[in-house]
Amino acid sequence: MVNIHTSRDLTHTFQEGDYALVIDRRQRRYMFKLIPRQKYSTHLGIVPHDELIGKEEGYRFATSAGHVLLAVKPTLADFTKRMPRIATPVYPKDMGTILVLGDIFPGARVLEAGTGSGAVTAVLARAVGDTGKVITYDVRQDMQDKAKKNLASIMPNATQVTFKIGDVYEGIEESSLDRIVLDLPDPLKVVPHAAKALVPGGIILSFVPTVLQVHDFTHALQDSDAFGMVETVETLMRPWAVAGRAIRPSLRMVGHTGFITTARRVAPRLRLPEEAAETSPEEQPESE
Repeated sequence: MVNIHTSRDLTHTFQEGDYALVIDRRQRRYMFKLIPRQKYSTHLGIVPHDELIGKEEGYRFATSAGHVLLAVKPTLADFTKRMPRIATPVYPKDMGTILVLGDIFPGARVLEAGTGSGAVTAVLARAVGDTGKVITYDVRQDMQDKAKKNLASIMPNATQVTFKIGDVYEGIEESSLDRIVLDLPDPLKVVPHAAKALVPGGIILSFVPTVLQVHDFTHALQDSDAFGMVETVETLMRPWAVAGRAIRPSLRMVGHTGFITTARRVAPRLRLPEEAAETSPEEQPESE
C-alpha cells in the first residue's frame, strides 16, 4: 500500500510498497517504490530498499558511495510532479488555488473533465473525502487508463472516484453537482450544460493556458442567464534561496502556467417591466 499521507494511512514508518522520496545535499529529489531486496541506483551510489523499510520518516543514511541522503514519504504535490503522464500536468501551485477558489469541501459532488494524468483527480478525491463523490470525464481511454493507475498508486481505495468516458461538450449526465472543474480547451461549450447540472450557488471552475480561452469562457458565462460572480486569476510562485546571510529570489521560478476562472450558478437577472422603469408622472419636471 502506498503512503502519500492519505486519511486512511497515517503511519510514519516506511513499509513495503510505500514510495520513498530521497533528497541529496543539493536538494535534488529521487522517488522510488520500496520493494524488499531491491536496490535503487543513482550517480550518488546504491540505495538498498531494505535500508529504508521499517525506518521512520526523516531517516538519514549513506549510499554505497558515501553520500548522505534524507528519506521522507512524498507528499501529494511531490507525487503529482513525478507521476507518469500523457498530458501536460497541472502544477501543485494551481491545484491549491483550484481547491480554495473552487471551494472543494468534504462531502461535495464534483465533476471533473478532462481526467488527464489523474493528478487533479487525486487532489479532488482527497478534498471531498469518503463521503463525497468525484466523477471524472475524458474522451480518451488511454488517458483514463493511465489516470487509474496513478490514482491507485496514491489512493488504493479511492471508492469516491468514478471514471467515465464521455464528452461534456455534448452534455452532462449527472445532476445536483456542487462543483464542476474543467481542464479543457473550450470550456465555453460546457456552460449551458453546467447551468442545468449545478446546484444553486454551485461553482464552475476552468483552468486554461491562454487569455483568449479566458476571454471566450468569460463571455459565455456573462451571456448566460445562469452565472454570476465571474473572476479570473493566475498563480505565480517564486522560491527564495536562503543560505546564511545571503537571501535572494531563486534564479528559477514557476511563472505562468494557466488561468483559473470561477463563476457561481445564480438566479436569472431580474428584469423590471418597461413601465416600471419609466419615470412616473410625479417625478417629471413641471413645464414652464
